[in-house]
Amino acid sequence: MILIVAVIAAALGISACGYGEQGLAVKSGEPDYNGAVLFAQHCSGCHTLSAAGTQGSGNRGERTQGPNLNQREESPEDVIFAIQNGGFSGAIMPQNIVVGHDAEEVAEFVAKYAGSEAQESPRPGEETGPAAP
Repeated sequence: MILIVAVIAAALGISACGYGEQGLAVKSGEPDYNGAVLFAQHCSGCHTLSAAGTQGSGNRGERTQGPNLNQREESPEDVIFAIQNGGFSGAIMPQNIVVGHDAEEVAEFVAKYAGSEAQESPRPGEETGPAAP
């Protein structure tokens, strides 16, 4: 019984510290705030996204490193797919790391803030350099 009380007290202490809220670009009360907090809590170990104050893994050589979301744009539908299916490339990411309404909030947050450093790729038929003679 004492162990159970100690575990509950520790959990309450951690939640009271505001874990996952440091470095957020989204302020409390804004529509995307909960998605930002959830992303910081569940996704920060692998993904970089400045709006959530996350830097991903310190070891960029690890296979568990998720994509830098500052460098790629994402749609809410693609984020939901990745959450439900463990990413896109081999189930490195845990499936259903967040579910239900939480997953939707994370997807909306990521879709809104991802891609801040993305460079636009040339489209088929567009020239990328000097015109050919």
